[in-house]
Parts: sequence; structure tokens; C-alpha cells
Amino acid sequence: MTLLCRVSSVALCSLTRPHRLQKQIFLSAKICTAKNEFRRNRSTEAEYKANQWKWGATAAGALLGLGSILVFDTQKRKVTQAESKEEAVPSNPFPQYTREDVKKHTNPTDRIWVTYSGEVFDITDFVELHPGGKRILLAAGGALEPFWALYGVHKSEHVMEILQEYKVGVLIHDDTEEPQDLSDPYSGDPSRHPILKINSQKPFNAEPPPELLTENFITPNELFFKRNHLPVPNINPDEFQLIVDRPPGLKQGKPLKLSLKDLKTKYPRHEVTVTLQCAGNRRSEMNAIKQVKGLEWGTAAISTARWVGVRLRDVLLDAGYTEDVSGTQHVQFEGLDQDITGTKYGASISFKRAMSKDHEVLLAFEMNGEELPKDHGYPLRVIVPGVVGARNVKWLGRIIVSEEESLSHWQQNDYKGFNPNVDWDTVDFSSSPAIQDLPVQSAITEPCPGQTITPDHDGKVTIKGYAWSGGGREIVRVDVSMDGGKTWTVADLTGEQKEGLKWAWKLWSLEAVVPIEAKEITIICKAVDSGYNVQPDTVAPIWNLRGVLNNAWHRVRVTVGEDH
Repeated sequence: MTLLCRVSSVALCSLTRPHRLQKQIFLSAKICTAKNEFRRNRSTEAEYKANQWKWGATAAGALLGLGSILVFDTQKRKVTQAESKEEAVPSNPFPQYTREDVKKHTNPTDRIWVTYSGEVFDITDFVELHPGGKRILLAAGGALEPFWALYGVHKSEHVMEILQEYKVGVLIHDDTEEPQDLSDPYSGDPSRHPILKINSQKPFNAEPPPELLTENFITPNELFFKRNHLPVPNINPDEFQLIVDRPPGLKQGKPLKLSLKDLKTKYPRHEVTVTLQCAGNRRSEMNAIKQVKGLEWGTAAISTARWVGVRLRDVLLDAGYTEDVSGTQHVQFEGLDQDITGTKYGASISFKRAMSKDHEVLLAFEMNGEELPKDHGYPLRVIVPGVVGARNVKWLGRIIVSEEESLSHWQQNDYKGFNPNVDWDTVDFSSSPAIQDLPVQSAITEPCPGQTITPDHDGKVTIKGYAWSGGGREIVRVDVSMDGGKTWTVADLTGEQKEGLKWAWKLWSLEAVVPIEAKEITIICKAVDSGYNVQPDTVAPIWNLRGVLNNAWHRVRVTVGEDH
């Protein structure tokens, strides 16, 4: 809180207009007063310390919102002075910019721009004042919305009112900024937030900074990891039809065809909170042992969302299937995404899982309260809770119930695990089953590898991370070691720990004591799920040529600050 007041003072000194100064002092005073009120009324000193971090987070969040405003004073004055010299003031004095224009402003030399709600702001001069350090640069060249979704304190009427005074432009959509190149099947792909770490451009695959994953239980759509195998299709929702093959021998043998409107009106809506994880999450650690074939995923190829749609079970029942139909062992999903040869993405799950009420397999058309983004399967996708992301087919176009698994490459010749000694000369993909449920997993998101940590006056630092297990097995414990695995402490499970969220991750944190006189330490985490499944301690024994299923103990090496 002392830091907040110091930073607030510095920031306020940069203001020149009396009314702006009053507004800034008003909000800063509200934060300080709230903390002091809590201090007076706390029942114990321990309670105060336990809640102290909340005030810091609230204050930092408020200043992030305010900080984006402070630096516009010079620009605003210039605009005002220029306008005063004009005989006629235009109704809209702000210049217009496209998202491509904004993307060019990501450093102090070119100015650091961000957007919010269709408007453009320049935050260059505020970076040094930001209480959260350079984390504010994560939004450089892109939108603030995903970050404000993580820090809800920004969405106050007061912050919004002040922010409106400082825009430097308005955002427009330029139909010519992303021209369709018929020779490039990826030219119609949607724009993405520049914060994402791109692992491949075509097809597009990217993950957010790991430290943002544990800022909120639900991952904002813009920050949700992107895993595409083919170009993103452009689908007209008014012409969209889902085709569901009928059971053999049924009188009405023609396929069931459902429009998007049919799906939204004929069947009961169902919502489920689900964590999706790519089979290659943490592949980069396998590459450190021996090079594998696949994208260089870090620890952030995992995200959580609230999905809304209809149960696959209800649609299959409507098509004429029953739970005891013989010869129906698999449900195949075919996407509308395809390569230049017409080959479409496909995958399958067991018929038993598809028809199970408990497994909650969903045909989803909403994600976190919005229609599905294009990168996440608009207008319809499959959500298979507890199962590897590869089976959650996007841009769903057809459902086939069959005695066989999907014959697609991604079901038959990919997403399978092998013995560490199997190489590309000896591999036989038919000898290994397709990955479905994923094993127990955990990772450290803060601090980051190579970071310098500074313990507080009690010699402690905050460690954060996530844990998840496939098949609906909930996380029951996360253990953390600050001395390379010699001793362990149980972390606190945080976030939404309600019943009915068995398909979602658990976020965790620990106020951990840093070993005395340590200069460098290795922090380790490992999780235990409800089936008492545990993570292997090292990567080497589970290494495989595709670099999938890495769930070894996660290790982060950091340096301890000299003040310790």
C-alpha cells in the first residue's frame, strides 16, 4: 500500500488540470481509506496480513486503469490548442486507426498504443509509473479487454469516465487491411492478440504468457490458447447445417440436418465449465532431453472456459440412436476446416462417452458468454470434457456413428504415446491407442524461469500455478518444493472450488519461505488427483518421439535477489 501511495503521488504530480487532479485524488483516497478502515476493524493481525495482498491487487488494478489515462495530457493539450486555431471544429476531432495501425505501436520509439471499446490510447509515458512494472506492456499494440477481464476493478464508472477524456483516436474496421489472397488458404484467418506467443503462423498456433493463466479462473477468449491444424474456415451461420447420420435400418434413413437455429431452439441448453489442454503442452521440456517432432509448446497450451450448447446425447437420441444400439462403438466428428486437397480435420470418441449423461459431451455455440470466436470453432464445435484437446473438433460439420474410429490422420497417425526408444524408423502408429483422457498435470506460472525473486521481510515469495487431471478426476493436492525436491509444502487451492466443476482446473498459490542465503533455487510442483494418480519426477522416462503427454514434475530455476 505504501508503494501505491508513492506511485499515486508521482502520477498525480504529472497532472496539470485541477479537475483531473481532484478525480485522481478521489479514487486514490478511496483505496487508502478502504485499507485503513479494514486495518481498524480487523480482528487479528494474522487476518490483516492474510488479506493485505487483496488491497495491493485492487490498488494495482485501479492504477492500471487510471495509468492508461494519465499520459494523454500532453497529447490532449496539443489537440485542444490545434482546435482553438481552427475556425470550424469537426464533430469528431480524433483520427481513425485500424488494428493494423495500432499493432505498429509496441515500443517507446514508435509509441505504445492500446485499444479499448473501439478507441485508441497512448500509454507510453505511463509505463515507468505502472505499479505492476512492465506487465502493462503485455497489452502493447492490442486490446485491453482481455486484461480487464482478468482484473475486474477496471470496470468502474469512475475509471471509464476519466478514460474517455484521453483517447488519441478511434478504431475502425478496414476491409482492405486483410485482403483475401486466393492463393493463400490462410489469408482469411482472423486477427489475434499480439500478446500471444506464436508457435506456428500457418496453421496458427499460439499460447498466452503463463503468468496470465492464473490471474483468473476463466481464461478470456482472446487469451485462450489457439490450436489449429488447418486454415480457419469462413462459415455463413445462416447457411450452416450440422449433418448427423441416422442408424442403419431406420425408416427415415436420410441424415438429420440441423441449422444453428434448430440447435438453439429444439434442445435444452446446457452449460459446462471445461479445461482444454493440448496433448503437446510442455513439449519444450521434452525437446531439452532430445528433439521431438511437434510445435514448441510451453506451459500455456491449456485454458478454461464456460461453454454453452446442447448435449450431444440429446441430438443422437433425436437422430434415432439409443444407448443399447449394437455395432455403434464410436462417434466420429468431421470438421469444416480442410486443406487444399479437401482433406478435413476429424476425430472420434467412444459411443459410450457420447451417450453418457455424466460425461456432458457438448455441441457448443457459446464461449464465456459470447458466440464462439472463429479461432475456437464458430459457429459450432464439440466439447468433450476431460479428454485431450484434439478430440474437441472445431467447426463441426458432420457426426457419424460407426463401428470404427475416425480414419483421419489425427486419430490414426498422431496424438499417440510411445516407448522412449521408439524412433521414426521403427514407429508403428497402429500399435498404440489414440489419446483420450489426459494424465494428472500441474505447472508453475509465477515466478517465470530465470526470473530474479525478492523475498518479503518474512523471507517469503508467492508461487502460483495450475493443476488439472483428465477424465473428471479432480485435483486434491498440490505439493511445492523450494529446495529442489528435498522438502515439500502443500499449496492452497484457490479460485472457484465449487462442486460440479470436476472438468476444470484448480489454481493454486503458496507463500513459500526462500531458503536462507540461497542465491539460486529450483522450485518444483507436483499434483495428486482424486484417483491418487501422481506425476512422474522427471521427463526422460516419459519422453516420446511426438513430445506428447509430458506431465513430469514442473521445475522453475530462479535467482534470489541480493537483498535476501
